Amino acid sequence: MNRRTFVHRVAQGAIGLGALRQLACHSSTDSTDRSASAPAPQPGAVPTPERGRTDDVPFAALRDRYFLRTLELNPVVSTYLGGDGYSPSLTGINGRLRDISPSAVKAEIDFLRGIAGELEQLDPGRMSASAQIDRALIGAQVGFVLHQLADRAYHQRSVDSYVAEPFRGIDWQMQQMTAAPDGLGTDPEWADVVARTRAVAAYLATARTNLEAGRAAGNAPDHRMVKVDGIDSAAAAAEFFRTELPALAAKHLGSRRTARATLASLAEAGGTAAAAYAGFGRFLASAYDPRDRTDRYAAGEAEYTWRVKNCLRDDRSAEALYAYGAEQVAAYEDRMARVADELAGKAGLRVRIGSGSDAERRAGVRAVMDHLAKDAPRDDDELFAWYRSAAVRAVAYGREQRLFDVPADYRLDIVPTPAALRGTSGASYYPAPPFKRSGVGRFYLTPTGGDPGQLATQCRASVADTAVHEGFPGHDWNYKYMTQQAAGISNVRWLTPGAVEDSASMWEDSMATEGWGLYAEELMAEAAPGKPYGFYDAAEYLFMLQGLLLRAVRIRVDVGIHTGRMTFDEAVDYHAAHVSFLPDARRRKDPIGRAAFEDARQAIYRYSKWPTQAITYMLGKTAIADLRAELHRRTGAAFDEKRFHEDLMRMGSIPIAYFRDLLLARTRT
Repeated sequence: MNRRTFVHRVAQGAIGLGALRQLACHSSTDSTDRSASAPAPQPGAVPTPERGRTDDVPFAALRDRYFLRTLELNPVVSTYLGGDGYSPSLTGINGRLRDISPSAVKAEIDFLRGIAGELEQLDPGRMSASAQIDRALIGAQVGFVLHQLADRAYHQRSVDSYVAEPFRGIDWQMQQMTAAPDGLGTDPEWADVVARTRAVAAYLATARTNLEAGRAAGNAPDHRMVKVDGIDSAAAAAEFFRTELPALAAKHLGSRRTARATLASLAEAGGTAAAAYAGFGRFLASAYDPRDRTDRYAAGEAEYTWRVKNCLRDDRSAEALYAYGAEQVAAYEDRMARVADELAGKAGLRVRIGSGSDAERRAGVRAVMDHLAKDAPRDDDELFAWYRSAAVRAVAYGREQRLFDVPADYRLDIVPTPAALRGTSGASYYPAPPFKRSGVGRFYLTPTGGDPGQLATQCRASVADTAVHEGFPGHDWNYKYMTQQAAGISNVRWLTPGAVEDSASMWEDSMATEGWGLYAEELMAEAAPGKPYGFYDAAEYLFMLQGLLLRAVRIRVDVGIHTGRMTFDEAVDYHAAHVSFLPDARRRKDPIGRAAFEDARQAIYRYSKWPTQAITYMLGKTAIADLRAELHRRTGAAFDEKRFHEDLMRMGSIPIAYFRDLLLARTRT
């Protein structure tokens, strides 16, 4: 769930989790950690069928069979959700990796086609509103995965999926381990870590077979993915399994009686996995000609439009979205200019913004940002301290304004991003598994390594909106609330079809979660008595607007690069010009110019491999704001903002278009 990206590292030697994995000392205080006495949530409860809605019960049986089989087919997705806490039949699944062999792919296609056929036999008119939503949702999920496997044979080119999945599986396993008096994790949990590590070599061998088939069929990945998410990340993963994972295990197993045997098994399995990754990296280097610079990232107009409609449930064409992106960019640039003009006057800066030309206005906004950048953190320690302070302020503001019912023990921890995830992650959030009592949500922040250009891009004023987006009332609050309400959210609304977060992902959940995160930024900016910019001061508000501008730019460049309206380099320059206000960033040699160009290049690379993900932030945010405005219009003074937010989150992590009509209909009753 990567967010606003400032810092990028792919392979930096050791890629350990040791600095961030402190669950044992957090488990008694972090509100994401479920008490051992609390019942595990069981999403997917069948609502009582309404009068005449006789197809709810057979649909629920189909839905639950589909959900369970999907987790069985996707073990790392199951780990992410805590599937072994959902059903005893998934015990041990954390020790497996996905079987993506040709025979397994055929079996999955047959299964999905069977589900699609059964869905067609059920009459939505005989279902409750909730069941109708789930039926439509499953249809879209099945349609996406079938399209990926049967139509596109995407498993023949998904280099990033193959390299990242084993690491992510281990990372999420450790995230949700049980805190024990003698360390972290039970013996069965560590046995699953060993088993999944042992599965790496066979998994990568199958990956190689699939990629060779894709190469022979002309179904090749883009050269950037081969290098960045393939060769470089494979080297980093090899180092993790060879050295960092055994070291982490030694730290968390402590002196327990079974530690020596577990560590010996893990060292052997980790060595084999590391060798497999090293071999996989060599295969990639030899299989794809590094001199071939052909662009193979573009989804194409038809594919992109299909994804927008099927996955995000938005009927707009690529052409319409491209124009919408330009409109939003212009609107947010204008808002930024007005605030920058105010700040320039207070600082005594001799710039022309309000009365200047477009070029002068852009240069003036950049001058104000450069002025604010002087208040930059000295080092990563100060950077983390600023983020933690902003998070504390945000929670206090939420309580003061009574935006939500915030428990007294609510807290938010911010920890360093694992090195293996730093290639496309500046700040990000990974939730606790909704189906288990154990585990903590993690707000990741990527250290800069002391890079002055990167530190300058994270000046004090730029911190607040990112802390809001990832923390409160953004992702951390959103996921914690949904987890508390898990029993009322159907199981399929938690799924991330295709993968959790790579180029095989469907991204339907991003419309809800990233839309909420961006909406939270704007919500905290709403004026309050004596607070014209809400939670933010004027400088923080300027950077909050830059965050919104970034998401508008994403619409323009994501549609552009995937439909042939922009080249990769054109998108990089557009991003630097409209997000960093540095149209000449490509040619600049100063630290800020280099950082802005690198930020833009990494951002466009990320969008190039994840078609439609980048647009979900702004589209999701706008859908929430529009629904809120319409409900307010219909109910007038009776509108309850807090209840609206709660009703929205109880719908789960799916696009608003699935339930918009339902929430509007409820206002009439």
